[in-house]
Amino acid sequence: MPPTPVVAVVDGYSTGNFLPAACARLGARVVHVRSTPQWMTSMLLPTMGDYVADLVFHDEQQIVDELRSYDVGAVIAGQEPGVPLADRLSELLGTAGNGSRLSAARRDKFEMIEVVRAAGLHCADQFRSDDPQALADWATAHDDYPVVVKPLSSASTDGVFLCDDADEVRRAATSVLATRDIFDLPNREALVQSYLDGEEYIVDTVAHDGHRFVCGVWKYEKTLVNGKNLYDKDVLLAADEPPVPELVAYVDDVLEAMNIRFGPTHTEVKLTSKGPALVELGARLNGNMHPDFHQICLGHNQTDLIALAYLRPDAFLERYGDRVYTRRQPAVVHNAPSGQEGVVRAIDANVVREIADLPTVFLPSVKLKPGGRIRPTVDLLTSPLRIFMTGVTQEAILDDYERIQALKDKVYLL
Repeated sequence: MPPTPVVAVVDGYSTGNFLPAACARLGARVVHVRSTPQWMTSMLLPTMGDYVADLVFHDEQQIVDELRSYDVGAVIAGQEPGVPLADRLSELLGTAGNGSRLSAARRDKFEMIEVVRAAGLHCADQFRSDDPQALADWATAHDDYPVVVKPLSSASTDGVFLCDDADEVRRAATSVLATRDIFDLPNREALVQSYLDGEEYIVDTVAHDGHRFVCGVWKYEKTLVNGKNLYDKDVLLAADEPPVPELVAYVDDVLEAMNIRFGPTHTEVKLTSKGPALVELGARLNGNMHPDFHQICLGHNQTDLIALAYLRPDAFLERYGDRVYTRRQPAVVHNAPSGQEGVVRAIDANVVREIADLPTVFLPSVKLKPGGRIRPTVDLLTSPLRIFMTGVTQEAILDDYERIQALKDKVYLL
């Protein structure tokens, strides 16, 4: 009888919580690796009951020895902070991985864009600095507003500013440099980039040895709330409708440039007037991914695909290698905004149930608990509700979306 395979998940925060069950469904045990001694409390913590061990990284030799004691045969990044360590550990253990040569570029948005630029692909102009005035001076010299200011290594629109003049750039950069990112790391530099026009899209993939499967392409639809253009809906597109093939071809080139041959990616791309351009890439699974939801609308989900690619690569290649998804039915992920401010006294379960009972609502995710503070929505992190929706027609989803607008601000009692 063959030995039970063992997988290491590095920083299994957020949707990384779905990975242990996916590996278990294929008969594997899972150990957790923390890249930092302290938990990153800005994200949903890993559920330790799903792991056979929680190992804390102190140095390479120590963690490699511990992983070898469990006979680990695959290393997967659970969320973005774990990408560089997962790259390095797979290299040291001799397991399938992308190598560490471009690890920094897979996390640092400046390095990421420069790698893509060196490959001859369309992307933003940019400059980074720890000096707000230097960033403002670059924007003045660039002389094409608006520009975007953001942290180098965050996610979920954390600390992203759209600036119309040098004063706004200076203020935005000062704000970024004075804070920590979503992963609770200090922002030591800020990034200013030229603004990419056009619509924005998500392209999610999973690969084994360079043979990728496109899990889904979603279009971001945005709305103006509290003076900011916010992500409102992620809309699942059919694989054969424009501009999906063009986006997929561009992302294939990005993956090659970034030497990502194994595992998942979550890539954001704008279709500009000059063609597709990379916004950013995460060498990890989609933070909005829900396995059961994706099974309904797509017939697969990224976590099970990741497990299959690492644990049963021949089966993955036979069923999914070099292929593109088929949309089974329309789907939307709605990040509901709020104009409320205050401390949450209670959750109105009746309102949550009313939302959940709408015909196309698969799951309403209530992000805050009693005692938490709700603030007017300025980014994805401050959206207090995420609602997964799927149905036979897009029109039915949009009808329920309109009903949700009348209910969303009744969920939280302040």
